[in-house]
Order: sequence, then C-alpha cells, then structure tokens
Amino acid sequence: MSSFLYSLGRRAFAARKTVLLIWLLVLAVAGGAAGLLGKGMDNSVTIPGTEAQQALDRLAVTFPQTSGASAQIIAVSPQGVAEPAVRAEVDRAVEELKGIRGASVISPYEKDLGGSTSADGRAGLIMIQLEGEVSTIDQPTKDRIARIASDLRERLPAGSQASHGGPLFAQNFPGLSIIEALGLVVAIVVLMITLGSFLAAGMPLVNALVGVGISMTLIFVATALGPITATTPLLSLMLGLAVGIDYALFILSRHQQELAGGSTPQEAAARANATAGSAVIFAGLTVVIALFGLGVAGIPFLTTMGVAAAVGVAIAVLVSVTLMPALLGFAGDRLRPRARRKRARTGGGDRFFAGWVRAATRFPLVTVLVVIGALGIATLPAAGLRLALPDAGALPQQDPARVTYDLVSEHFPKGFNGPLIVTGNIVTSTDPLGLMADLKTEIERLPGVADVPLATPNPTADTGIVQVIPEGSPDSEQTKQLVDEIRSLRGHFQQTYGIDIAVTGFTAVGIDVSAKLGQALVPFGVVVVGLSLILLTMVFRSIAVPIKATLGYLLSIGASMGIVTLVFQDGWLADALNVTRTGPVISFMPIVLMGVLFGLAMDYEVFLVTRMREEFVHTRDARAAIHTGFVSSAKVVTAAAVIMFAVFVAFVPEGDANLKPIALGLAVGVFVDAFVVRMTLVPAVLALLGDKAWWMPRRLDRALPSFDVEGENLREELALADWPRPGSDDAIACQGLRLTEPSTGEPVYRDVGFAVARGGVHVVRGADEPAISALLLTLSGRLKPDAGRLKVLGHVLPARASAVRSRVAYVDTGEGGAEAVRRALAEKPAVLVLDRTDRISDPAARREIRALLTGPRPTVVAGTTGLAEVHDVLPATGSPTLSELHGSTAAVPGVVSGSIR
Repeated sequence: MSSFLYSLGRRAFAARKTVLLIWLLVLAVAGGAAGLLGKGMDNSVTIPGTEAQQALDRLAVTFPQTSGASAQIIAVSPQGVAEPAVRAEVDRAVEELKGIRGASVISPYEKDLGGSTSADGRAGLIMIQLEGEVSTIDQPTKDRIARIASDLRERLPAGSQASHGGPLFAQNFPGLSIIEALGLVVAIVVLMITLGSFLAAGMPLVNALVGVGISMTLIFVATALGPITATTPLLSLMLGLAVGIDYALFILSRHQQELAGGSTPQEAAARANATAGSAVIFAGLTVVIALFGLGVAGIPFLTTMGVAAAVGVAIAVLVSVTLMPALLGFAGDRLRPRARRKRARTGGGDRFFAGWVRAATRFPLVTVLVVIGALGIATLPAAGLRLALPDAGALPQQDPARVTYDLVSEHFPKGFNGPLIVTGNIVTSTDPLGLMADLKTEIERLPGVADVPLATPNPTADTGIVQVIPEGSPDSEQTKQLVDEIRSLRGHFQQTYGIDIAVTGFTAVGIDVSAKLGQALVPFGVVVVGLSLILLTMVFRSIAVPIKATLGYLLSIGASMGIVTLVFQDGWLADALNVTRTGPVISFMPIVLMGVLFGLAMDYEVFLVTRMREEFVHTRDARAAIHTGFVSSAKVVTAAAVIMFAVFVAFVPEGDANLKPIALGLAVGVFVDAFVVRMTLVPAVLALLGDKAWWMPRRLDRALPSFDVEGENLREELALADWPRPGSDDAIACQGLRLTEPSTGEPVYRDVGFAVARGGVHVVRGADEPAISALLLTLSGRLKPDAGRLKVLGHVLPARASAVRSRVAYVDTGEGGAEAVRRALAEKPAVLVLDRTDRISDPAARREIRALLTGPRPTVVAGTTGLAEVHDVLPATGSPTLSELHGSTAAVPGVVSGSIR
C-alpha cells in the first residue's frame, strides 16, 4: 500500500493540472446528474417486520381511509368553538378541506365520528386523513391545508387562534444556517496555526469541499433509486467536512516535515502520501466499516444513512490521496518551513506537549484512576437515556406544526398529538358494530387511556379500528407502557372475541422503531468492539494496546451519551444550546454515535500510538518511546480533534432537531476521546505496562496480516533501492535471512545470503528438508522471515510479498511432478521455485522437467538434499550456482557459493 501510494503521489504531483481537472469534472458531472435525477428528500420512517408497520400495511389494503398520512387543524377561541360565529367559520374550513382530493375530514362537532372539542369548549380539532403515506403527499396539498388554516385564523373573532399540524407536518426538511459556517472558520484558524501559512491552511478546505460536493450530489442522485431521509445528506456533510479536512491535514503536515528534512517538493509529497496516506486509508477504512455496520440493525433508513455517510468518507479518502499531492504540486517549494520560524514554533509546541505527557505519566496509576473515575461519573446519566422518534414537539417554537402541538397539549390530553390505532380482523363476527363497542369499552378502562373517540368497522365489515388517545405525550414512557399493555391483552381478545389485534399508528411505529434500535445496540457494539480489537492488533502487533484502545473507546461513548442525556433529556444548558424541547433522544442517535465515533477514535489511536510503537521498535525503551512518540504526533492530533469538534459543535445551535443530539454527542465524544482518553489515559496506561504493552504471541503475530500504517516498508524499499549494488538486476538477492520456529524458538535457517542473476539457475542443498522448504517459501514471498534483507525481482520482501507471489511460481515437485511444472510454466512466471526435487523417483519425469527448462526459461531455484538427484532435472544449458544449508545454518553467507558441474 505505501509503495503504491508513493508512486501515486509522485504521479499526481507531476500531473497536478490533470488531476485537479478530473476532480472538478467529476464534481460538475455529479452536480448535473443530481439536478436531473434528484427526487427530493423523504422523512418517512418505516421498519418492515415490526407489529405497527405490518398492521399499517394491512390497513392500507383493508381500511385505506385510516392508514394514510394525517393532519389536523386546531381552532381556539375565548368565546368557545360552539359559538355560532366560530362554528360557522370552522364548518367552512371543513368544507374547504373536503375539497382536497383523497381527503377524509372529521369536524370537531361530529362526536360520533371521532370529532373532538376540549373539556372547556374553547378548542376544537379538525382531523384530516389523506390517501397515501407522508412521503407521497405533494407540496401543493400541504400548502393548501396551511392556507385553509391561515384563512380560518383570519376569519375567527379577535383573540382566536388557528394552526395546522399533525404527523404530515411533524418533520421539516433540515437546512443549513450561517452558524454551521463557524466550524469552517475555526478550522481555518487552527490550520493556519498548525501549518504556518494561509496557503497551506486553504488546501485541506479545498480537499474537503471537493469531497463533500461529490458525496452530497451523489446522495441526491440516489434519491432516484429510493427514499432517503433529509438527515442523511446533513450527516454526510458533517462527517465529510470533518474527515476531509483532517485527512488532508495529516498528509500536509507530513509533507512539511519531509520538506524540513531536505526533500524536494515532489519527493516530499510522494513520501507524505505513502506514510500519512497509509494511515489515512486505514483510518478511513475503520470509519467506513463502522458506518456500514449500521446495517446490523436491519432498519432500511438507517442502513441508507450509514451507506451514504460511508461513501462520503470513502470519497474523502480517495480525494485526499490523489488531490492533495496535486495541490502540493501547485504550491511547490513555498510550503517549505523557514528554519527560524520552524524552530520557534516547534520548540514552543514541543515544550507544551512534553509537559503534558510528563504530567500524564509521572504518576500513571493516579492518572488512570482519575480519568476512569471522571468519565465513569459522566457516563452515569446515560443509564436513564430514553429513545423515541421525534415528533412536532421537537420543531422550532415558531413552526406552525410546533404551535399546533403545543396548543393541543394545552387544551387536550397530550395523547391527541399521537393517537394509537388498535386494529383487528373481524370478518368472522356476526355483530361487527357490537364487537367494536365491546372493544371500545374494554380499552377505555385501561390505565393511561384518556379517550376512545372512535371504534368502527370498515365498510366491508372485515376490519375494525379503535382510536385510542393516551394520557401521555407520544414520546412518553407512559404511552409506551400503554402500548405494551394493549398488546399484552392479545390473548384475552383472541379468547373472548375471536380476533387478533395489533397496535399501530405514528406513535406505535415510533415506539417499535426505538425498541428495534435498542435491541440492535448490543450486536452492533459487539461487532464494533470485535472489529476494533482485530484491526488494532493487526496494526500494533500487540495484545494490550488494542484492549486498552477498545476500553478507552467505550469510556468515550459512555461520556458522550451521558452528556447528551443531561442536555436533551434533563435540560442542562438547553437554552444555551437552543434546545427547544427536552425529552427522549432520537432513536438512532446511540447507534450512529457508536459507529462514527469508533472510526474517529481509531484515527487518533493510530496517529498517536503508531509513533510510540515506531520509537519503541527502534530504541526498545518503552518509557522514552511514549514521550518521543507523543511529542512528535500530539500537535497534529490536537489540530485534527479541534477541527472535528468545531465542525460537529457548529451543527448544534441551529441544526436540525434530528441532528442536534448526534452532533453534540460527536463533538463531546471527539473532545473526550482525543484529549482525555488518547492523550492522557493512553500514555499513562502504556507507562504502567512498560515493555509488556508491546508483547504479542509469536504464533498470533504470524497468523495475522500486517498493515503498514506508518510506511515502514516504503522506507525500507527506499533504503534498499541501490542494494546489493547500484544498477543491480539480480532476480534474487538476500543477506542474513533468519527464520525461527515459533513454538521452540529454535532456528529453521539463519544467516542465508546469495544472489541469483535473472535467467540463472540456483540450487539450495542441505540435509534438513523442512529448512530448505521454508527458505524456498520465503524466497517466493509465501513465508515471512524474522530478519535479514531480501529482494526478489526488485521487490523488497516481505513488504511487496503480494507482487512477488504473482510473479514467482512455487512447485512441490515431490508431489506434482512434471505436470505441476508444466502448469506453472504455462503462467509464464519470472521465477520458478522447485522444491523437493530429490523426491522425483520416475526417471522419465526427471527428463521431462529437464526438457521443459531447456531453452527460454524463467529464473530457476531448486531445493534438494543431494546434488545427484537435482542434476537430472536442471536445464542442460547454463551453469547453476549453489548454496548449502548445514543443519539450520547456511554454510556460505556470500553471494555465490559455487557451481554444479
């Protein structure tokens, strides 16, 4: 990966105008497609398989008048709505509403049909039922209802009110305000302080805006394929801006470090792309996987949201590793830090972060206990977190639907804002009207029921509905308990009346959504935590570091959920953050927060701890590695976290009500994870563990794939570019190769060194057949040595093992014979490795192999326990060279040991 990114960085730097033009064309094409194909956002929420949704789907067929979108208009008059002048205007509004195509309207004066007036007679509700779901109701229909309500308000006597609302208007489409731009302003300031120039600070913003522009337009294009909630593009925007700026910052910061070390601008850009770009890809991969993991919940709208955000992050990564090198090409040498300013700026920063890490590690046990205690206390409120889908009560106070919601709550039982519908199949009943009356009587007696205004069969008398008004608000625990109580009576109604009931309606759907999301948290958490352990073990080659990182992530999640609970549910600082109504938090906040914060937490862990590991590998001094690694990376991590925090927190004051809790949770989570967990707790834990922090069982180390985040393999390739000699074109060159047995620690082979020219033939001979096989597997890129230098076909191993494996054929001739050699040669490998040639007992097979290798051939390396056995299978032309393995040690560590005659 690092080698590929190095090459990509050099090419993008050289072809900077072309790269920039390509991305601008992609942005233009995506924007044009969005304009042509986009169908707008959809805020309806459905979850297939839940009881409420299944019942609603059945009603759409059997009783469509009750299954579609609903709205309401409330009229309030000091004289009372029964006053003739008031009633005349309300009746006029009802007649106007009946003129809307597909609308069923119930006047507040039609008590037998479910019409409602308040107990004091001052308020009346006009109920409007439309055909089709909320997402299918067009804007002209909504506008006409709003206009009728406005006209009614103007016609009513002075001091009266009229307002429209209900589920049809419960959610508005979120937009952007000038407040969100403050996050970008903070980002610019932080970037200028970190990078030292306005030119450098502008590059990450350009990088992020290009990525966000493409991802946002693709979301609007995707609306042609299916419904997408209006929160989806805002979440993608929020994440895309944050990671786009941060990923570019990591690459740009490394570029400046390479320039300061004396590299040319193109070489610096290539190396920055290879090293920081590798970390960016790993960090982006963790975010993408976590966002795709939202599909674990099995909820379509949440899966769509996760996929869209994941695509946005993936685009941010792709833009960062291609567009950033191109932008660095335009800047040229102007980003090279001036020596005096660099020393002054770096010195002050180094002293600050050196003091920070000394304070965190001076008494590490105290630091660990204080941090865990503080975050544990912050987590406690999360135990009382309640989840619900937002209704009109979460809208801004001046919104007509919110005004209606508040007026209904003031003059009616709160449940009028979210009535329940109890439905059942009554096709077997001989007295459907009597049956519905009996159901109404039974339900009216239940605790928590304020009213049952309607109980009726449909015109074909095969389905009945009972409208139930709870005493509590739609998102209250009291209403949830009522839904559970009615559902618990299913057996009773089946036995007594022979019908199977179901509870549905907007409120019941919301309750089921919240319940299903709550049930998904544990499996999703297991997936995320398990994923973090595996990925971090691959990166850090350690057992303790991944466990510590995962536990730190859980602390961050707990603290962020605790703060969200305090603000949005308990009302702490609600006015300061413009939270217009406290109560349950939006249902999908915890699972989105867990997914996104997981990726961001792993970002900080990778960028901070990989430097510490690099220092430990070089010095073997665990404590010094903590200090050196921390000081060298803390500045960039701090800048990245501040930018993330600024972008997220900017969406809180004026943001969409659905997005506010997520934005605050992410802002708090980023702050806690970066500054409290990664930059305070992590150094203290590593100081406590010492060398044990980097221990890993040898067998596990070999079993797990390696992910070179810091580009160490590239540095090795660059260092060995002229090895074993400048201009060398050897097919194979090795020196000091060593491999040990994991279980015993005994050497399999050691101090192996030789070179094989391209097109040459080389024999490895020894008494220990497993040692020979191990060496040949190493040479073919299929086994990783413990130490030494090895280049095959110009590729450094084990860094470029995949490239070597694709060009080197390994054949166990003792098993496959001549046929296996023929198949291998058909693939035209550059190197052919023949193992166990002494096991070929058939003379004809030996002659056939010899014939296959005579004439044009690849480089050949053969393994044997005796020269006589291998002689018959080698080409008749050429002069093979020899290396001997005595026991587990190569007898001759030089380049060529001799030749077979």
